[in-house]
Amino acid sequence: MTLPHDALWPRAGAWPTIDEGEWDAALLGVPAFRTSLSPTGAHATPAAIREALRRYSPALLGPPPVDLNERLRIADVGDVDEPDGPVGEASVRAAVAALRRRADLVIALGGDNSLTYAVTQGAGATGLVTIDAHFDLRDGVSNGSPVRRLIEDGLDPRRIVQLGIADFANSVAYARRAADLGITVVTMDDLRRRGAADVVAEALEIAGAGDGPVHLDIDVDVCDRAVAPGCPASVPGGLAAWELRALVRAIAADARVHSADIAEVDATADAPDGRTVRLAALCVLELLAGKAVLA
Repeated sequence: MTLPHDALWPRAGAWPTIDEGEWDAALLGVPAFRTSLSPTGAHATPAAIREALRRYSPALLGPPPVDLNERLRIADVGDVDEPDGPVGEASVRAAVAALRRRADLVIALGGDNSLTYAVTQGAGATGLVTIDAHFDLRDGVSNGSPVRRLIEDGLDPRRIVQLGIADFANSVAYARRAADLGITVVTMDDLRRRGAADVVAEALEIAGAGDGPVHLDIDVDVCDRAVAPGCPASVPGGLAAWELRALVRAIAADARVHSADIAEVDATADAPDGRTVRLAALCVLELLAGKAVLA
């Protein structure tokens, strides 16, 4: 990708790999894909997101306008090699835990949704907010099971909030499982009826009880298939891109949110214009924008 150079128009991305001291935010690639229920090339996505970031500026227009590169210390520490399976998940947990000792916010670039399990644990999160069309409460080990696995390992389901759960994308059995566990579920219809501000306030109050820390799972397949064709499970009628971006920024602006993952984008199956990967890259910037409010 060859992009024009303009000294007065800096680009996002290309953050340093190694740096001294502490960071406001750190990016970590977690290219999980081997246990996906659908064939996926999600392991190609972290690199694609990094490339897409260069298409954007780090500017918030305000007023006053703010350059995220000047407001925040941001690092990109590369990828976890082979993050799938028990050994890979242990590597993810260790990498995220090490980053949390240096960074206020760890952003994991997936990869399929299985990464949410190890990233949440590595971050030491005691609350979880998912923006996802699906419950992820399936049996077994897959991209459909991270929430169930977290609960079985001790995460209190009463501190889990799931935003955007969609009709015709889940089963009655898993809906009943979520209810029996005490998970707070905000369906797609409820999210639109209530509005982002109300839903985010409730989600953070529940997940962040006792001052967190909270992990945010951003499953891009919550979006309408027209804007997220690179998500194997996205369906017509999902969230608009602006709705997802608004939710991400609002949640990231809470001081209890210290980790996030971006999941379920298959860069190899995207539209020719790369719209799904570009949306994932914008979610990275929205996370940073939320943190810039607190800086």
